[in-house]
Formats: sequence, C-alpha cells, structure tokens
Amino acid sequence: MTTLTVPPETASPPRRPRPSTGVGRWKRRVPLLPALVFTVIVTQLPFVATIVISTLQWNILKPGERHFVGLANFTFVFTDERLRTAVLNTVVLTASVVLISVVLGLGLAMLLDRRFVGRGLARTMLIAPFLVMPVAAALLWKHALYNPDYGLLNGTLNAVHRLFGAENGPTIDWVSSYPMPAVVISLVWQWTPFMMLILLAGLQAQPGDVLEAAKVDGASAMATFRHITLPHLRQYIELGVLLGTIYIVQTFDAVYTITQGGPGSQTTNLPYEIYLTMFRKYEYGQAAAAGVVVVLGSIVIATFALRTIASLFREEVSR
Repeated sequence: MTTLTVPPETASPPRRPRPSTGVGRWKRRVPLLPALVFTVIVTQLPFVATIVISTLQWNILKPGERHFVGLANFTFVFTDERLRTAVLNTVVLTASVVLISVVLGLGLAMLLDRRFVGRGLARTMLIAPFLVMPVAAALLWKHALYNPDYGLLNGTLNAVHRLFGAENGPTIDWVSSYPMPAVVISLVWQWTPFMMLILLAGLQAQPGDVLEAAKVDGASAMATFRHITLPHLRQYIELGVLLGTIYIVQTFDAVYTITQGGPGSQTTNLPYEIYLTMFRKYEYGQAAAAGVVVVLGSIVIATFALRTIASLFREEVSR
C-alpha cells in the first residue's frame, strides 16, 4: 500500500489570522458603549458643570448678581489666607496619617506573615477598623474615647491615678487641647489595616528561594529585611502611599464629626473649607474653583498610582 506524500514546496502554507476590519472592531466595542455613555453622564458632565460654575461670581444670597469672572475665582483660591491654611492643614494631616499608617501597617504585616495559632482570627480583627463607616468611626473616637467626662482615655488615666493613691486623675479635653492629633489618630486607626493588606500581599509575593538562600548563607533577620524584603516591598509601599494620599486628601467625615475644623481652623482641610465656602458663605463659584483644584491634584496623584499598579502587574507577568 502506497502513501501519497505531498512535497513541501506544494503544501499549502498555514493560514494567518485575518486582520480585523473596522466593522469587526466596532462589533466588539458596541456592547461597551452603554457603560461608556453612563460613565460620561455620571462623572464627566458634572465635572464640566463644576468648571463652568467656577468661572462665575455666584452667591445665592444675591441671585441677581451672577456674572462671568473668568479665572478670578482660581486667583482667590490661591491667594485667600483661609484656603492657604486649609492647604497646609491638608498636607500635615495627609502626610502624618499616611506615614504613620505605612510604618504600623508594615510592622503588622511582618507579624501576620508568620505562622501562629489564630492567625486567621488576628487578620480578621486587624482588618475590621477599615470596614467601619467613616462617620461611625469618627463618632466612636469622639464620644467613646475622647469625651472628657466618660471617654475611655480619661477613664484609663483616672484608673491609673487611683492605683497610685490619687483620688482622681486629670480631666483632659482631648479634642480641644490636641485637635490635629485627635483627627490623625482616628484616621491612622482606620487606614493602618489598608496599608497592612497591601504590604502583606507584597510579603507573600516574595520569592521563597531567595529567602532560603539568604538563610543558608547565614544572613541575619535584620540583614534579610534590609537587603531583600525592603527593596522587594518598595513598589508596594509606593502603591500604599499613593492610594492612601488620594483618599486621605479627601477626608471630610473625621474633620466634620470630631473637630468641625476647630478650634481656630486648626484642622480645617480643603474638603471642609470647600464645604464652608459652599454652605456657610454660599459662594458657589469659589467653592467650585477650589473643588476643581482638588480634583486636578487628585488626578495627578492617581496617575502615579496607576503607573505603580501597572509596574506591579508587569513584574508579576514577567515571572
């Protein structure tokens, strides 16, 4: 029985996939159009309206005096003393919360990366503060801990003083005496679990063979952390800092609930100052201009965050 063999030169070449035509590409994109249109309506149109309002001199207490002023409201945003104070408070608040949360989150992530009995329960309990609603968390700190009459902090101080023979300890009004630390501590409590989750994911993504080789070579725990773990976590730390900055810059709940910007505007940040401009001074144009500035600043920070996320994905794919 003979077998018919086709010479190589006469064999048909493998078919190459045809390049997709314009019609084919649009067929794949059409199902996404409703979501795109919805996103534009919900996000971009209000932002465009805010930009338009930011060019107007508009005070609802003077309805007949609304008129176009161009960039005058933006000039006011960058020259007004109250807004400069709000910007400084925003920088102090954001930097303090982000840095402290990253340091504490790194320490907790290092502990939770080890195996021990009850590790799952410990992780759940440490994540819980991040799941609490911001307003509820602020009310908890204001009344359950900071209250000078029945708060936990003063109650603990009084109990310690009574242990040493004193009748009563000091009564400290924590919110009035230390307004900025009061807000910072409450936000650190809420955002440390977020940083811990990001850094814990980074720790668990470490290559085990590298750590094992360092242990075989006799490297100490500190040397391993300094030369292997910390460089590996650099991108995760950057991601946590960037994402935390984006969210904490927009903090309103804690400032409004705990201190209401006081005393003496010591904790008034940009979102709260925009609220005061909008609902206390009724200056819609100035509030819109300040909001546009905050959004543009957040977009800049978000751009760096997206680049960091993309670099992490590329690193994972290349492994």
